[in-house]
Amino acid sequence: MTALDDTESDDIDALLGAEGPFARELPNFAPRLAQQVMARAVQQAIAGRDTLVAEAGTGTGKTYAYLVPALLSGERVIISTGTKALQDQLYFRDLPKVRSVLDARLKTALLKGRANYLCLYRLDQTVREGATFERAQAAQLATIRAWSARTRRGDRMELAEVPEESPLWPRVTSTSENCLGVECPFYEDCHVFKARREAMEADVVVVNHHLLFADLALKQEGFGEILPGAAAFILDEAHQIPELAGQFFSQSLSARQLTDMAQDALTECSGVTGAIGLLLEPVEALQDALRKLRLAMDPLPSRGAFALLEDRADVRTALHDLGELLATLAELLSSQAERSRGFANLHERAALFSERLERIVERHGDQDVRWYETFPRGFALYATPLDLAAPMCSLRERTQAAWIHTSATLSVAGNFDHFARQLGLDEPQTLSLESPFDYAHQALCYLPSGLPDPNARDYTEQVIDAVLPVLHASNGRAFLLFTSHRALRRAAELLQDKVPWPLFVQGTAPRPRLLEEFRASGHGVLLGAASFWEGVDVVGEALSVVVIDKLPFAAPDDPVLMARLAALEQSGINPFMGWQVPSAVIALKQGAGRLIRDVHDRGVLVLCDPRLTGKGYGKLFLASVPPMPRTRELADVQAFFADLPDAAAASFGTSGSPRA
Repeated sequence: MTALDDTESDDIDALLGAEGPFARELPNFAPRLAQQVMARAVQQAIAGRDTLVAEAGTGTGKTYAYLVPALLSGERVIISTGTKALQDQLYFRDLPKVRSVLDARLKTALLKGRANYLCLYRLDQTVREGATFERAQAAQLATIRAWSARTRRGDRMELAEVPEESPLWPRVTSTSENCLGVECPFYEDCHVFKARREAMEADVVVVNHHLLFADLALKQEGFGEILPGAAAFILDEAHQIPELAGQFFSQSLSARQLTDMAQDALTECSGVTGAIGLLLEPVEALQDALRKLRLAMDPLPSRGAFALLEDRADVRTALHDLGELLATLAELLSSQAERSRGFANLHERAALFSERLERIVERHGDQDVRWYETFPRGFALYATPLDLAAPMCSLRERTQAAWIHTSATLSVAGNFDHFARQLGLDEPQTLSLESPFDYAHQALCYLPSGLPDPNARDYTEQVIDAVLPVLHASNGRAFLLFTSHRALRRAAELLQDKVPWPLFVQGTAPRPRLLEEFRASGHGVLLGAASFWEGVDVVGEALSVVVIDKLPFAAPDDPVLMARLAALEQSGINPFMGWQVPSAVIALKQGAGRLIRDVHDRGVLVLCDPRLTGKGYGKLFLASVPPMPRTRELADVQAFFADLPDAAAASFGTSGSPRA
């Protein structure tokens, strides 16, 4: 890798400054002091192999602030993003620009989890099966086949014509369990292994958090030799890491995995003489056992602690039977393992699943929280570490690399303790950079008065009554963000006949399409739950109001959270103030961050929850949202939208303190 000489690389301020190459060569580049400060901190962290936590408000230009020092470092760097969409944006848009301006001659690679790549072997199998697909799926299969002949990367994101949720994708992509590896007849042309080889040779690899943790925590994606050896890991959207790390340090087993394995076993039989006679009965018995277990779980809550399963005799029996049948199937598959590559793989899968089920069902110490989740047609069983700090610490120590965590939302009223404690970060370097946006003039925070306790039966009705005049003042152009799907559905019913603007309701269409139609409508009202609180970017007048119905405290039905809160209490920490409030503050900051995305945006943030002003901890929330003026008067909102900033400012001031 070549980097600029020392004198230039030391002077990152000059590179990103008003006279530097970025200002000269990129039309919309605006020099920002906060960006330069962050770039210096990232440069020092990489050089010193340090841990850095950098909160950079919207508009600080954090992407360039870490890309520039990463490309100048002369080191191998892994950059991880929160979503595949952000990953593509970083790799195809931002990285080439920075590379070009710096004239950095280095190799870059994009790497995703294997479920994102077309599997030529499984596509071939699906076509050979000649299954009778309904017309829509048959057309999708034909589209995938045609694309397979021309694609270089085999990345599903290239093929927008086949929806992401199409049931065909799992049939034509591989999992770590069913991949045949070097034994596969298509190995030389395999898209997964091509992507891996490119990543192994690259200086800068762009991954996403799911892949990063699958690789580092469990090696389950088979990319173990690619990511180690990096001098720095840069984690963008790092506020997502604690929850994701919990998933990847968990042991889990789902009905879906077992059903897929059973189906694959029957498919494999078609090419091996006598195999169907041996395996049909045990495979059908396993499928039957899965159905019985799911039925026995029916009366229980949709998720809960494992103890709820153990309390029911029928569930205990069904779990025991499933374990026995899985062990039997693993044994039978071992007798066929030498007869085909597919059977060798199936034997490994069955043995792995059998061992995993035993580990989850049999209690192993108090370090894990064992829990379950049910879905309409299936279930999943988990054992999740109670504390992530220890596995995260050992993971970072093994890499001997710099770890840079950045996001717009990592602190609680300027304090990083909650984020650091979750990940076991011991006295990391911290940096807090405020957004350059002029919130005092661009935004207003409205706290409607007179709303009841959020647990009140008619709370959503009252929220909609309070919000309707705001929507009339803004002429639609709003996001209404809810903490529950039930409230979202109720609000959609209430607004259906009351508003003249187009309504876009989460769940009625895929998220990208809803957003596209919302932007195009110009005056839409979009109702969203969890997935719309972050990673959604609508710049300009199409979005001028963000309403948040309640403070986003985590649902009390989360068994892992409940166990962690109990453990905190035992160690003498108040679980509400020590965990629940900080987590909710970070989530609220994400939702509020949807409003102002650009220096020209103007808008009103409506925070409906009366606990913001009625409870002591409300001050923490208010101190954590961007520093915009606050009001309790609807007239101030109307003045704001009537474009009378002077009158509005006179009315509510710009100190950010609520009016009585």
